[in-house]
Parts: sequence; C-alpha cells; structure tokens
Amino acid sequence: MEHKKLIIIGSGPAGYTAAIYSARANLNPLLYEGFFSGPAGGQLMTTTDVENFPGFPEGITGPELMDAFRKQSGKFGTTFLREDVESVDLSNHPFKVIGKKTRYTADALIIATGATAKKLDIPGTREGELWQKGVTACAICDGAMPIFRNKDLYVIGGGDSAVEEATFLTKYAKKVYIVHRRNELRASKIMSQRAINHPKVEILWDSVIVEVKGDKVVGSVIVQNVKTKEEETREAGGVFFAIGHRPNTDFLNEQVEINEQGYLIISKPGTTCTSREGVFAAGDVQDPTYRQAITAAGSGCMAALDAERWLIEKGL
Repeated sequence: MEHKKLIIIGSGPAGYTAAIYSARANLNPLLYEGFFSGPAGGQLMTTTDVENFPGFPEGITGPELMDAFRKQSGKFGTTFLREDVESVDLSNHPFKVIGKKTRYTADALIIATGATAKKLDIPGTREGELWQKGVTACAICDGAMPIFRNKDLYVIGGGDSAVEEATFLTKYAKKVYIVHRRNELRASKIMSQRAINHPKVEILWDSVIVEVKGDKVVGSVIVQNVKTKEEETREAGGVFFAIGHRPNTDFLNEQVEINEQGYLIISKPGTTCTSREGVFAAGDVQDPTYRQAITAAGSGCMAALDAERWLIEKGL
C-alpha cells in the first residue's frame, strides 16, 4: 500500500486551496476529487455566474473558477485522483484511505468533502430542467444575480434558514413568498416575527410547490394548498430551496466527532483540528454558518498550515 505524507479528500475551494498551500510546502499532497459523489470542484461546478469572489469584478462562472483553482494546485505538484473515497481507517497511524480503486496510507488527512444542499424532487427543479436556471439552494450566493431582480421569488422551507434567506432576498426581489407546508414556521419566534412583519415577505401557509415551469429560466410555479388540494399558477422569477444541508461525512463512519446536524466539530477554536489528531477539516463539511466559496478557501489554507505544523511537530 503506497504511503503519502498528506491526503486531501474532497475538491472545491477548500480542497484545492489546501492543495495549493500544502504543495507549495513540499508536502506533495494527493487529492481525491470525487467522481460518483459529485463533480470535481464541488457545488460551484453547477453554478453559473459567481459575482462575489474577490478578484473578479466582472464575475466568473463556477466551473471556470474551479478550473483555475485546480490548475494552480497542480502547478505546485498536487497529484489528483478522480475517484471517490469509500472509507477511511483512523484506528491506527498511519491512517488508511480506501478509494473506489486505490488504497493509500497517510500521515495526515484534510477532509474537505463539503455539504450537499437538501432539495425536494419537484418537477422542473431537477438537473437538466431549471436547476441553476432560476432554481437554486443558496440565496446568499445567487440572490443578487440580475435574473432575480425585481421578480417574485419563492423560498421553500420554514426554519431559520428560510426566513434568513427570504429576508436577504427582499433587497433584490419585487416580493418574496415563503412556501411552508404547515400553519406555523419552525423558525425561532424572533425570526418568525421578522418574516411575518416584513412588508416584502408573504407566507403561503399549508402550501407546497408541486411544479416549476419556464422555457429557459423560471417563469412560474404551481402552488398547492395541502388541505384543500387547490392549485394556483403564480408568476415567479426564482425558486430557492432553504431546507438545510447534509454534510458529506458518511465515509468517515463516525470515527471523527460530528454535531447533531452531521458537521465535523472543530476541537480547538481558531484551528481546523478535529477530534482525531492528524485529521483536519476545511470548507462546508465543518461550516454550517457561512458556506461561501471564500470562507471555504480560507479554511482550506488554514487546514494546510495546521497539517504542515502538525507533521513537523511529529517529525513526520
């Protein structure tokens, strides 16, 4: 079984940035980019225009940005594997990493597998339909795009995230509708009141979106009342899922401490250290709050520096 000093699991802004920094430190990292688990480059590979990443005043597409990240990390000697990691064995050191086709041992690991936005299987919102053509799962990432300005926007959800995203969208939307299948929000009282009292927010109680329609972009939604089963077609410029994220940590098999939502827990505040010594976490897999490309990249830098220092301390 071939041995590596550092293995990075996961691509995207966190994984590629960790690779840039660790490769420049002559750690010769091996990076598992993923394959069946999702596109190499993470969620940004399904994002069209990225307008909030510093250094690109005219914006850049998600795939273009990730391609630049990848090229830069490869320039300094990162080895890439377009392969999923099926499991890891952290019971002994060095750690074992079992990929779909390959097996390695490693002195240190950086976990940067991200989190997957939860979506509902609604006709019109799927890949190849209107996903990323007015349907998205990140209002803060995408809400300021021209496609959504001065339009009626629909947020699916009923928790704090849904209220927060709906409130954010009021800066750009004509009006924001929160579509919730119950007759009261799951959000905290203060957040619920914020939505109820906002002049540009309306809550569609006991309702679900059963279909999203449009030619090249979202044009309308069909809203159904779950009690009466009555349906209404409403004009729409965008649909936002706000029902949470699922961190991609199943392959760790609970060998690293996670919180109730499944996010990796940082054991030492201000670092990227996890509960398992020699294992570091970067990006959305440990970040339930910000979930932005720039914060993921920043934590990828931190993880590489933490891993480098740990390896030096251990004489590895």
